[in-house]
Amino acid sequence: MTSFLDRLLDLHGTVIYLIVGALVFVEDALFVGFVIPGETAAILGGVAASRGNTSVVLMCAIVVVAAIVGDTVGYEIGARYGHRLLSLRVLRHRAGGIESARRTLARRGGPAVFLGRFVAFFRAVMPFLAGTTRMRYRRFLAYNAAGGLVWGTAAVLLGFLAGNSYAAVEKTFGRVAALVVAAVVVAALIAWSIRRRRREHRAESDGDA
Repeated sequence: MTSFLDRLLDLHGTVIYLIVGALVFVEDALFVGFVIPGETAAILGGVAASRGNTSVVLMCAIVVVAAIVGDTVGYEIGARYGHRLLSLRVLRHRAGGIESARRTLARRGGPAVFLGRFVAFFRAVMPFLAGTTRMRYRRFLAYNAAGGLVWGTAAVLLGFLAGNSYAAVEKTFGRVAALVVAAVVVAALIAWSIRRRRREHRAESDGDA
């Protein structure tokens, strides 16, 4: 796993920008955030910037634009094909979570679009549901752009700071110590991600019940 990440992070410039931008875009445009790791890609983009392989400013811009455009495509898909797509088996299995997102959207409106950007499942389905429910596009775009700006910048900067921390530890204490610290951080992030997904799954199960 470490060697794979090293090879990925050793890529430079355009290739990294394209990979990160594409993953963030697809996560939002095709409402498959429970499969496509857009957030992970954005963080790795920040790590790549910390290693000098990309510009952190340009990486932030690419992630933000990919998030906003991806959400807009998701909105259009929901507006045009929403009710038909909701009958697909893959989405019927997520009926509880989708219904929870729909209730949140109905209750909070635009702010739900902004806040949904920070929850993996909601980030994937909220633009689609906003289109399905015919939320005014201007209102959707305003909250979508605000959420994409905050989320995208924060995710890239998190990776950038984490990468710089790795470099600082390696310089002071050596590569082994840096790898140990990195392993602990990664394990903590994985545990947090698993707990969050379990909570979302329980919430979906409660919704189905």
